[in-house]
Amino acid sequence: MTTRTYRSVSGGGLLADSFPIRLYHKAKRLGVWDPQAIDFSRDRADWARLAPREQEVLIHLTTLFAAGEESVTLDLLPLIRVIASEGRLAEEMYLTTFLFEEAKHVELFRRFLDDVCGDPGDLTRFFGPCYRQMFDVALPDALHRLDGDASPSALAAASVTYNMIVEGVLAETGYQAYHAVLHRHGILPAMLDAVALVKRDESRHLAYGVYLLSRLVAEHGDGLWQEIQQRMEVLLPTAIGVIPEIFARYDVMPFGLRIEEFTDFAMVQFQHRYARIERARGRTLDDLLAESDEG
Repeated sequence: MTTRTYRSVSGGGLLADSFPIRLYHKAKRLGVWDPQAIDFSRDRADWARLAPREQEVLIHLTTLFAAGEESVTLDLLPLIRVIASEGRLAEEMYLTTFLFEEAKHVELFRRFLDDVCGDPGDLTRFFGPCYRQMFDVALPDALHRLDGDASPSALAAASVTYNMIVEGVLAETGYQAYHAVLHRHGILPAMLDAVALVKRDESRHLAYGVYLLSRLVAEHGDGLWQEIQQRMEVLLPTAIGVIPEIFARYDVMPFGLRIEEFTDFAMVQFQHRYARIERARGRTLDDLLAESDEG
């Protein structure tokens, strides 16, 4: 009979000072908010005063978020299973919050479409080729590869796709777009606050992604770093390509939005996290944990 080791009753316990456990505690404090409790009454009044083209661009942005959050909710389980199979209890405890939070984000964006926009019908018209490639192909392929391949290479490819590209480039740029529209124009205050809550959740996801990839580089060396580097460089043009797909639908983009603001922002976000992971080369995991940001 196989004897299992139980971390919760072993020496050292749950590693209370470990980075994943700190993220887990932070998720418990900050991640429990209810999309159903958000009062959209002021937002509905603001919505009624917007021009049709302004409404269209906000529906467009919200559609991409709703479908993207649904995609990661559907595709996330293989990553959790691999971490669990490795016996990394602290990491798995934190990852349990991922699925809850991603599902909650789906609910939020769908509720905005229903309660503020008025159920605008089939919204798949907003999906361009780059968006489809990312969410119909790259993300599910990378995550579900883990069902049959739990290698460090497969785990790194999944985290790069999910954390670094989908969350770190696409979602972060989307938050910037919401801020540019809602904050600068003083409209839809409940949605502005709700997006800030989503962003706070995702900042913890990104912090874990940087931790995971840094851990893998520290454990497996430059060969794996080169695979991570190649994966990021392959996916980046597709992610950046979503931005001109959005702008191409509008002869004049509402709210005075400029494409350069968002392509530049996306590149800065990418380069920041690229540099963070690159610093793991030739270093120990203890060194990296001392520098970890909690999100």
